[in-house]
Amino acid sequence: MPSSRPRTDRQAAIRTAAVRTVNVQEAKTHLSALLARVASGERIVLARNGKPCAQLIPLDPEPRRQLGFMRGSVDASFFDPLPEDELQSWGV
Repeated sequence: MPSSRPRTDRQAAIRTAAVRTVNVQEAKTHLSALLARVASGERIVLARNGKPCAQLIPLDPEPRRQLGFMRGSVDASFFDPLPEDELQSWGV
């Protein structure tokens, strides 16, 4: 059954990238090396008795925070002390 969501470029790249199939026993033995390959962008399929059962794919990296995205300014009154009743409502 086809998915109703549009496929992203990343999903398309994962599906078309070279795939390596590894048996579970080999994956247990070489997990660190397999994770390093996945981190570099490779997709690895895990197989049990020669039948694919799972896949290791790289996670999307955390988006970098963009500085200065809220352009604008505040007037000088923004930095004025708060009124006494406002300070009391905050328990200060």
